[in-house]
Amino acid sequence: MKYIYILNGRADKQPQYQGLRGQIKEIPHSWELYSTMGEGDATRFVRLRCDLYPAEEVCFVACGGLGIANEVASGLVGYTQSLQEAGPQSIKTMAIIAIGGNTGDFIVNYPGRDFCSVKAMLEGTVSDIDVIKVNDSYCINVCNIGFNSKVASRANELMSKGKTAHEAFTRGVINAVLTSRYNRIKVTVDGERIARGFMLLCTLANGRRVGGEFNCAPGAVLDDGLIDVCYFRAMSLLRFLKLVPLYRKGRHIGSRAGKNRVLYRQARKVTVSSSDIIDIYIDGEQLPGSYFEVSILPAALPLRLPPQQEGA
Repeated sequence: MKYIYILNGRADKQPQYQGLRGQIKEIPHSWELYSTMGEGDATRFVRLRCDLYPAEEVCFVACGGLGIANEVASGLVGYTQSLQEAGPQSIKTMAIIAIGGNTGDFIVNYPGRDFCSVKAMLEGTVSDIDVIKVNDSYCINVCNIGFNSKVASRANELMSKGKTAHEAFTRGVINAVLTSRYNRIKVTVDGERIARGFMLLCTLANGRRVGGEFNCAPGAVLDDGLIDVCYFRAMSLLRFLKLVPLYRKGRHIGSRAGKNRVLYRQARKVTVSSSDIIDIYIDGEQLPGSYFEVSILPAALPLRLPPQQEGA
């Protein structure tokens, strides 16, 4: 098995990889390093490698935040076999080494596992997870629409200026409260419109958490073959402020504050449309458009998971 470690090639990111390079060299195994050359390059690299070496047993290791993990996963979808088809050792797999960024929003789905250790990754086992497809793009964690996309836009801008993810998303929420509480966006779930009137926000979730601390879909499971849809109708500022701490803790669904305002569904297909150009944020990355077809791809990605730690 060859392990290809894919790193963000930006010069300002290189200091955070010093410890990782040391870990890789300390453990005998077959490995390569690849540094990306720009946005989307990890996806292009993975697809090219799979095309050139279709029989190669390889694990692509996304090293960094959720953005690079999404790019690696997007490149690998379509080139893998489920474990049921390929057996215990799938030919092409993916792993994650969490370094900075917002990877924590994804790995929180696997508590008690060390996603920062090369040794733990090499000792791990492979498990199939679902992937959400949005038009021609892919999502492994959460898609944000409406208020949440405004938060993500502002947060990305602030993180590019050096703010921490926590500070950036907190300030993003404040900005969105003032500018994006009423959105004319239509969402249908398995062919049925979920609500009418203005929308505050909607999350289409594979995983449970977004923004570093908001448990948007507390019941989401990465391998259940379903999209968790959490929809907030437009509401007064006072009611919304009451819901924010519940949203942070994952207690907004079924809450008194959210009665008749917070709707929750599970689905296999969702459509999102607007008469205006809107942004949908996929694993924190912007995708503009006016119509989005969203579906679930069950067991589409073989993911190498570190072993469960004792006592966790």
